[in-house]
Amino acid sequence: MINPSYIFLAGASRGVGREIAHCLTQQKLKVKALLRSEATRTDLEAMGIEVVLGDALRISDVESAITQGITAVISTIGGLPKDGDRADYLGNKNLIDAAVKAGVQKFILVSSIGSGDSAQALPPQALATLGSVLAEKEKAEQHLINSGLTYTIIRPGGLKSEPATGDGVLTEDPRVAGTIHRADVAQLVCRCLNSEKANNKILSAVDRQMMYGQPDFVEFDVS
Repeated sequence: MINPSYIFLAGASRGVGREIAHCLTQQKLKVKALLRSEATRTDLEAMGIEVVLGDALRISDVESAITQGITAVISTIGGLPKDGDRADYLGNKNLIDAAVKAGVQKFILVSSIGSGDSAQALPPQALATLGSVLAEKEKAEQHLINSGLTYTIIRPGGLKSEPATGDGVLTEDPRVAGTIHRADVAQLVCRCLNSEKANNKILSAVDRQMMYGQPDFVEFDVS
């Protein structure tokens, strides 16, 4: 079991990261979040989250933020390029390297269906559109796998912002694709945090009611 004393969250300002922030604070966990700007600082602090300003693309910022005593790191970062570098790889690489240095027990990386062997789950047009992003995400995944950290990689399908449905599921089957609400991804991430079954696993996340096609697959039980 992960000692829940201190969870570090990168990507808490929006999207899946914000939903994870809600999930963690509802569980009364101590959370520290890395933000690039002050924009959402007040909101996160009102949730009881400790905020540290910094850029994941700067290793010095990350190393000063991920300190001894942090037991797990969760990262949802990615997005627009900055100075030619995408946070999908470089930002996550910095987080992973700092986590190793700080002796973190577990690292959960939120990636994407289409990365690595799950490329087979997407149609060629989607792969062509997302190829450069997915390549960076795959590099981050591989860096984490090779880091020596205990990890869980979660690859969500297409993301929606509606409330949680409770139908989000995980699977090790890389052929599975579909959509899922961000709030359901967050719930799955929080369940994986304290699941030893999820250690060193790569899992796709979809809503069982919103799958592309209906392939037979085995759900991954994180309980």
